[in-house]
Amino acid sequence: MSEQTIDLPALDSRYDITPEQAKAFQRDGHILLRGVATPEEVAAYGPVIREAALRHNTETRPLEERDTYGKAFLQIMNLWTHDDVVKRFVTARRFAQVAADLMGVESVRLYHDQALFKEGGGGYTPLHTDQQFWPLDTENMVTMWMPLVDIPDEIGGLGFASGSHRTERLAGHGISDKSEADLQEFIREHGLELVQTPGMRAGDVTFHYGWTLHRAPANPSKEMRAVMTVIYFEDGARLMPLTDFTRMDAAQWLPGAAEGEPVETPLNPRLT
Repeated sequence: MSEQTIDLPALDSRYDITPEQAKAFQRDGHILLRGVATPEEVAAYGPVIREAALRHNTETRPLEERDTYGKAFLQIMNLWTHDDVVKRFVTARRFAQVAADLMGVESVRLYHDQALFKEGGGGYTPLHTDQQFWPLDTENMVTMWMPLVDIPDEIGGLGFASGSHRTERLAGHGISDKSEADLQEFIREHGLELVQTPGMRAGDVTFHYGWTLHRAPANPSKEMRAVMTVIYFEDGARLMPLTDFTRMDAAQWLPGAAEGEPVETPLNPRLT
């Protein structure tokens, strides 16, 4: 442990999930949980995560020169491999245990982390699913989405199509204006409810399954909407045969994993 992490909160105490919450999550494909990290914990880790994310950010174009995807957020991944403080946050047992309890599995591994910083004036994030890019043979993959700053209603967290993870697998839709239009039509055709997360405090979280349709509104404020995400998968999941959509993720986040074998690479530590 580096000197930088000695005085930081440990993040290993439990945050208990009730059976009703787990059932609702598995039914709806998403859930909002309040206070998973305390204000003191966010105050300790948040500035370090923000500094690391901005230090490793490679997007330098002004907003007006970017496409819809580029305007949606600054996206910086696997920060845990670059900073000991971020590593302690990303690999925290508390967060991983919540993921395991919501899915009803014994143990989870890390897929990767991802800082998603929506700049002031940043655009909306179109509807999409995450798991179309993930080459693992399990339904039990979830993302924890935690704001590092308070998010009022007018800025907004994620919106979810409840139950969409239990419909057909929505692969082949990139994150674009076209995916927004096509998937809005899918939601209407299937009678799904699009639920917008209300305002969140720093340390509140949402979790969603990899196959849950989700989006995020634009940021009309002048402030950065700083969010840290961590993706977890059930321990024992195997690498599937790769496709054009999943090949890049396998190379980046599962290096050395063999098709048909359980994923146990150094970049995918077991966390519970």
